[in-house]
Amino acid sequence: MLGQDLMSRLAGEDVTAVAAGRGVVDVTDPASVRAAFEEHRPAVVVNCAAWTAVDDAEAQEDAALRVNGRGAEVLAEACREHGAVLLQVSTDYVFPGDAEKPYAEDDATGPRSAYGRTKLAGERAVLATLPETGYVVRTAWLYGAAGGNFVRTMIKLEGVKDTLDVVDDQRGQPTWTVDLADRLVRLGQAALAGTAPAGVYHGTSGGETTWFGLTREIFGLLGADPERVRPTTSEAFVRPAPRPAFSVLGHDRWTAAGIEPIRDWRSALGEAFPALVAAERP
Repeated sequence: MLGQDLMSRLAGEDVTAVAAGRGVVDVTDPASVRAAFEEHRPAVVVNCAAWTAVDDAEAQEDAALRVNGRGAEVLAEACREHGAVLLQVSTDYVFPGDAEKPYAEDDATGPRSAYGRTKLAGERAVLATLPETGYVVRTAWLYGAAGGNFVRTMIKLEGVKDTLDVVDDQRGQPTWTVDLADRLVRLGQAALAGTAPAGVYHGTSGGETTWFGLTREIFGLLGADPERVRPTTSEAFVRPAPRPAFSVLGHDRWTAAGIEPIRDWRSALGEAFPALVAAERP
C-alpha cells in the first residue's frame, strides 16, 4: 500500500526509482541485498518491507524478528558499505501506548507486543549502523487505496451493516499513505542535500481521534447517518496482541529538516476519499 503510493510519488521526480518486491530482494538475505545494491547503486533506500501481521507475531516472534529486525540490519549494513541513505519505516507500537500527550521522537520506548519489539529492534539496528545517514520514520493507522485497511473496511461495511460497534478507547492519527509517501520523498531529498538531521521522525497526520470517531467521519463522507456507528471498548474485541490505547505522535523533528509535518487527518481523509470509495466499491 505505502510502496505503491511511494512509487507513484517518485514518478513525478527526475529520478530512477526501483520497486524491489520480495520476489526481487529478500531483505533477510545479505547476498540478495548485496546483489541488488551492486545492480542498482541506490542513493536512497526506503524500507517498506515488514512483517505487519501484528497478531501472528505474538506466536511467531522469531519469524517477525527476521524481517523487522534482521532485515533492517541487513539493509543498513549494505547502505553503510555503499554510502546510501536509509529511510526505515517504523511504527507507533514501539511505545507502550499509555501516554496522555503526544509522544516525542526522543521519548522512551517500551513496546508491549511482539510486533512492537521486532520493529524497535529494526530501529535500533538502523540508528546504530548508520548514525549519520539512517532515518527512522514512525507511522500509524495507515490507509490508502492500494491495499486493505480500516477505512476501506468501514466503507464496505457501511453498505452491508445496519449498525457498527467501533472501539472508542484507542486514540491515534489516521494517516494517508499518499501523504506519508510525499514526506518520505522530501526527507530523502533533504538527507541527500545534508539539511535533514539523521534520527527519528514521526510520519503521522495532525490531530487525533478514535476508531469510533474515524468511522463516524467515514459515514458522514459517504452521506450515511453517523448515528449508525456506536461506541464500544477494546474489551469487546480482544486480540492476541495488545493495541496501544494512545498512539498520538508529536512532529517537532520535521522543523529541523525544513519540512512541514503532515496535515490534519480530516483534510487528508476528505481528499483521499473518492479514490478509497472507488477502490472498495468499483
